[in-house]
Amino acid sequence: MDLTFSLRRKEIVEEQPMVMEVQKRWPALFFKEQICEEFFHITNKDLLGTFRTAVDKYTPKGAFGKEMEDVLDKLDDETSNIVRHRKDAALRGLPVFLREEPMDLFKQCLESDPEDGATNGVAVGILFVLEDGVAPTSSAMVQNIAVILEETIVLEEVPDLPSALAYLFGLLYALNISSPKTLKYTFDTFQHLFMEIGSDCTQRVRSLQNKLLL
Repeated sequence: MDLTFSLRRKEIVEEQPMVMEVQKRWPALFFKEQICEEFFHITNKDLLGTFRTAVDKYTPKGAFGKEMEDVLDKLDDETSNIVRHRKDAALRGLPVFLREEPMDLFKQCLESDPEDGATNGVAVGILFVLEDGVAPTSSAMVQNIAVILEETIVLEEVPDLPSALAYLFGLLYALNISSPKTLKYTFDTFQHLFMEIGSDCTQRVRSLQNKLLL
C-alpha cells in the first residue's frame, strides 16, 4: 500500500469515486492499520495516538466543561468502567456544546434490526449496535461500534468511541470526503483542537477550547 500511495491519492482526489468504488479498488484501505498509515502519509500525524491524547487532555475528569458534570455523575452509577463511560458520554455530547445535533453523527440500532435500515440516508456517522432485550442502562448493551460512510458500514468491531471517531476522521482524509455541513463545528473541533491540523479555527471552537481548559 505504501508503494501505491501516490497513485491511489491521485485517483481519489481527481476522480472523487464513491466509497463503494474505492472499497472494490483498494479494499486494504479500510483496514484499521491502513487507515492510520494513510492518514500519516497525508498529514504526518499519528491518528489514534493524537486523538486519544487530545481526549485525555481536554477531558481530565471525563467531562467537556462544568455543564456536563451533573449528567456524568448520574451516568457513573450505571457502569463499573467510569473513566471510559464518562469519556464516551462527553464525546457523544460534544455536538450539543457546539449547538449541533448529536443524532446527525451518532446512530443506533438493535442486533436484530436490518443493516440497511440503520445506515439508510447516513452520509457520515458512528453506529452503535445494541444488544436485543437489554435495558438501556446496561453497560453491556453495545455489541458493536461501526463507522458509516455513504450509507455503507465501512468499519466494524471498533473497540471504543474515541477510536471510532478517530477512524472516521482518518477515513474522511483518506477518501477526500468533506465533513457534513450540519456537523461543521464538531469536525472543526476534531481537526483543529484534537488533531492540531490547520490554523483557521472558528471562533466557536476557540470558545469551546477556552472552556475545556478552565
